[in-house]
Amino acid sequence: MTIKIEQAEGRSPQEELEFFIKGNLSLEKSTRKKPFDWLGNQGWEDIVKLAELFPPQFGSLPDDVEKNSTEWKSWYDLDAPEQAPYPMKYQENLSAFQKLLLLRCFRVDRVYRAGTDYVTVTMGEKYVQPPVINFDAIHEQSTPFSPIVFILSPGSDPATDLMKLAERSGFEGNKFKFLAMGQGQEKVALQLLEMAVSRGQWLMLQNCHLLVKWLKDLEKSLEMITKPNPNFRLWVTTNPITDFPIGILQKSLKVVTEPPNGLKLNMRATYSKISRETLASCPHPAFRSLVYVLAFFHAVVQERRKYGKIGWNVPYDFNESDFSVSMEILNTYLTKAHNQEDSDIPWGSLKYLIGEVMYGGRAIDSFDRRILTVYMDEYLGDFLFYTFRQFNFFSNKDVTYKIPQNGPESSYTDEIENLPMANTPEVLGLNSNAEIGYYTQAAKDMWSHLIDLQPQTGDSGGGISRDEFISQVAQDIQNKLPQLYDIDVICKKFGTDISPTSVVLLQELERFNKLVVCMQRSLFELQRALSGEVGMSSELDEVARALFNGHIPAIWKKLAPDTLKSLGNWMIHFKRRYEQYSYWVEKGEPKVMWLSGLHIPESYLTALVQTACRKNGWPLDLSTLYTEVTQYRSEDEISDKPGQGCYVSGLYLEGADWDMENGCLVKSQPKVLVVELPILKVIPIEASRLRLQNTLRTPVYTTSLRRNAMSVGLVFEADLFTTMHLSHWVLRGVCLCLNSD
Repeated sequence: MTIKIEQAEGRSPQEELEFFIKGNLSLEKSTRKKPFDWLGNQGWEDIVKLAELFPPQFGSLPDDVEKNSTEWKSWYDLDAPEQAPYPMKYQENLSAFQKLLLLRCFRVDRVYRAGTDYVTVTMGEKYVQPPVINFDAIHEQSTPFSPIVFILSPGSDPATDLMKLAERSGFEGNKFKFLAMGQGQEKVALQLLEMAVSRGQWLMLQNCHLLVKWLKDLEKSLEMITKPNPNFRLWVTTNPITDFPIGILQKSLKVVTEPPNGLKLNMRATYSKISRETLASCPHPAFRSLVYVLAFFHAVVQERRKYGKIGWNVPYDFNESDFSVSMEILNTYLTKAHNQEDSDIPWGSLKYLIGEVMYGGRAIDSFDRRILTVYMDEYLGDFLFYTFRQFNFFSNKDVTYKIPQNGPESSYTDEIENLPMANTPEVLGLNSNAEIGYYTQAAKDMWSHLIDLQPQTGDSGGGISRDEFISQVAQDIQNKLPQLYDIDVICKKFGTDISPTSVVLLQELERFNKLVVCMQRSLFELQRALSGEVGMSSELDEVARALFNGHIPAIWKKLAPDTLKSLGNWMIHFKRRYEQYSYWVEKGEPKVMWLSGLHIPESYLTALVQTACRKNGWPLDLSTLYTEVTQYRSEDEISDKPGQGCYVSGLYLEGADWDMENGCLVKSQPKVLVVELPILKVIPIEASRLRLQNTLRTPVYTTSLRRNAMSVGLVFEADLFTTMHLSHWVLRGVCLCLNSD
């Protein structure tokens, strides 16, 4: 909105907006070399492109950066460079929006905050602050004909607030009907609706996104209501989904609910819902302190979501019901211990029921469950009440998160009020860099939404039409496509006695051929469609749009290994894959395998175990892999393949750094999210002979998206040596990825 208003007044031209949301899309890397290591590769490409596109403001930018590196580096190293003066002449000479373009080149992670500041300065603060939801005001605005639709965000549940509203409005008990939607509930819902309309009741249908098809029936039923009882109200809750019926949305009041942001607001909201009676109901002296610990734990698991995949592999909707049931469990067990005059608190049972059943019951990913188990071990135990050493959840020079002295309810709420409004990721056990990852992702999401909102016709900037631009990119890629592999010839070369790894190679080549054929066909058809020889199908239109925006077309993505790369970087990756396959075909298995270049890397690792089992006569089902990190940084240092197993390269470590001297995990450097791991040695072994100490079982994923709810994305588990306690790295979400984005 802000940019459109600015454009109407002649500021922020379209070319600047295009660069802001897409950056440098060219498939070729610039000839000018990156002068400093502290600059990102993509950042330098963007700087060169910016100078090329807008010479009056940025023409001398690459030279300025090279000649005044100290000034630029000190600005780049600031925590919030967008709030400090920009280096050299750029503070005075640039408009507010042009400063965003410059920031994009250096610090993508600050673009989101800078964008918020830009809107605030241009439009006013009320456009960036979410309003507080007032349920009474919503009720006043509603009518019997307009349903109230709550669009949920994870961790928020309006049901409790609605019940309180119903009590205040005199709709408690029988006048307020609830139904959680799911299979087989369709008829019940329509019967309840009919009854509520005639009797003037309130009806709440929860989780309507689970029955999208049935919502069409609901839409028809709502249209047929002509004379409802004036007291009737329909409340609907749903996750944001694309195919929610427009008819219901148009006539409804839409309310977006969000859970409170930050530990302090989260704990404040939790405590506001605990009654005095509940806190006084348990006679055990430790009960109130443990409710505080539970509230802190509840806030922490919800806050971790904010940091994306480094927080949880699968985002979970931990909500109030988890907390309230866990509090009941605490109450029951502590009351029992108190009545039996047992001085020991049953920690084992509490940890299991809260960590494994209540919260762990939602966690479907084994590594997420490991995080919950570690939190339970860190937050529950006799150490909470040691007098010789006070327990802190977290403390640094500025703030200490501790359990207040046992006392009335006010001593706990006062402690919450004294907490800082914003908390650093370290309080949750995460790395201080986690925030950078979160804001970088937020900026990328903002750009992808802005790209979707752009007109899909007209100029591409730079004076050539959209069709010409797409045609150029397509031609460029066509020229780079390799010849297909002749699999029959390669098969004959291997002969009859074929090793497991050669079988993997043949399967890989087959898949690579399919991808090349698909690329050739779609690019050839697209060129014909652009010149008007054939009609533009929806599939070709998708390819054209992807090439225009610098993305990988969906039909290619299906046939290639998972990736988050832009089109230009993906083409470099594609070329390197071809080179590795060709080397393997002509000269035999590479001495160091680049796992990211394989379509299904798991199959190659399984083949290694099979080879070792054949050679040593081990049973296959009792054999496994373990890993060692070597001292080698590059392939040139390695003379030959190991006797068993293999060397693999191209692994990226997230959430920690690697100490080459001591060969162990260490804390990440500030602002360095991902580091390349030295070459890893993968060794097959009989499971019964494996004895590892002080090593972290580290998941290896294909991309930084880690794995999804269907557990797609996990390749294998590596063993990384550590001198610190394992819980330190588990909470930091340490993992390895085969691709840097």
